[in-house]
Parts: sequence; structure tokens; C-alpha cells
Amino acid sequence: MMARYDWYPRYEPSTPRKAKDGIAARSRRGRIGESWWSGRFIAALENVAIDTRLSRGRSYARSGQVMDLDIRAGVVTARVQGSRAKPYAVRIDIDPFSDDEWEAVEHAMAARAIFLAKLLAGEMPAEIETAFDAADLPLFPETRHDLRTDCSCPDIANPCKHIAATFYILAEAFDADPFLILAWRGRPRTELLTRLRELRGDAAKERRAARPGRAGGPDATTEGVPPLEASIDHFWSAGQPHLATPPDLDAPADALLVELGPSSVRVGRDDLADRLTALYSRFVARARERYEGDAINPG
Repeated sequence: MMARYDWYPRYEPSTPRKAKDGIAARSRRGRIGESWWSGRFIAALENVAIDTRLSRGRSYARSGQVMDLDIRAGVVTARVQGSRAKPYAVRIDIDPFSDDEWEAVEHAMAARAIFLAKLLAGEMPAEIETAFDAADLPLFPETRHDLRTDCSCPDIANPCKHIAATFYILAEAFDADPFLILAWRGRPRTELLTRLRELRGDAAKERRAARPGRAGGPDATTEGVPPLEASIDHFWSAGQPHLATPPDLDAPADALLVELGPSSVRVGRDDLADRLTALYSRFVARARERYEGDAINPG
């Protein structure tokens, strides 16, 4: 889609008609967009728009002039009520990533438990851009050429106030659901989470298969382990060598959490999965220290 001219003529303000059942911005004053990720998106608009369009766009957004908003892979569309009877049609395009590009991003994200934990908690991980950087892809628009915008209004400035209003409502939609940013880039929530779980599960299986002698594996043995009835009185005592093989300390600390899937339980302001991931990591680190110390200084 070709953008219209990017030079700005003298602006003549007009009074918009009141929209019926429009989407009003939650922010009533100051900046629009509470999260860091919506802030990054708004910055892309503010780098290319002029102040009069931005101020009028914020006013339109807060008064509910944006009548609807639709987000799909690569395109956002909206209708914005202006001064004419028929609402104006707004369109904002961005290049979605291909399946091969998303595969590279997903492998980078699956390598770190924090990405899946944060996304399951409905948050955009602060480090998520490193996963996109590893695939040489920008998650957020970086220049004016990364976005293509168009409006059916007669204002030849681009972006106009109707486009600006759509940007602000879109930013608040990103606040409420950061997965919409990823869906706009071509990966809906369900598909992305499924892929990350699969990749983390496959990696755990590969690690287990690469280590011979694991419990239940082809080289597992119970030789030298006393029967349960002979040690029942001290089975739970510390220091008893009841394991035929040492614990798998190379397994990811959050492997069980990945298998269980999303948690709806919160502890204070944190998701339970985040708290457990941190605790499991500390347990594994401590177990590794004790096991390696015992291996160096046996009995």
C-alpha cells in the first residue's frame, strides 16, 4: 500500500461528530500507554507525526471516536468518526514474519525459561527483544518505513489525526494483551505458547537421552540398592543412598511447570509459575553443589 504525501500543509481544525459506542481510551490525561512495550510502539508514531495531529489524535482517542479495531497478521484496521457522516477507514500495515523467521525466534525464546513464564503471566518479558535480535528481526517498528499507514479522510498529511487516534487505542490494546503485538507480527498466542512448550519439552528429552544410566533408561540399574522393606525405618533419613543413579541435574528447573502449562494463581503481584521457577532454580543449584561436593569428597 502506498502512503500519501508526508509533507504537512496548514492545519484547519474541525469538530468531529459524536461516535456511537466508540472505544474510549482509558487514559484521561497525560501519556497514553502504560507498559514499556506500548511505549515503544507510541514512540514510533511520535517520531513521524507532527504535534497538532498527535494532540488531536489523543483527543479523538479519549472521546471514543475510534469505533472499532481489528488486529490481524500484518494489518490493523479501524473506523474513526470524524466531521463527516461516514466514518473514515484507517489501515496500519507492518511486515509479518515468515514461518522460518518465527522458528528462529521461537528457538531463541525456548532457550530461556523466563520468556515462557512471563508470557504465561500475561507480561511481555523485558528481555524479549534479545530473542528477536538473535534472529536479526525487529519486534517493534524502528523507522517510518517499517509502518505503512493510510486513511480515507481528505487530510493529505500522514499520519493524520485519525491514524494517530488509532495508534493510541492500539497501544492500550497492547497494554491489556501483549500477545497482540506478536499476533500482529504473525504468531497468535495459542500457536506461540504451544511451540515454546514443544521446544522446551524436546530439549529436555534430548538432554535425558544423551545421558546414559538415567533411571528408567537402558543403563539404569538397582544393583547394590537395599530392598524397601529392609530400610523402611530410615528410608526418609538424609544421607541414605537409595538412588541407583544420581539426580538429573542438567534437566531444566522448570520442566514440570512447562508440562503443566499456564497457571491462574498469583502470589502477590507475581504469577505462581514465576515464583516456582525461581525456587526450583535455587534447589537445583544447591543440589548440584552438594552432589559435586560429595563426588569430590566421597564418604
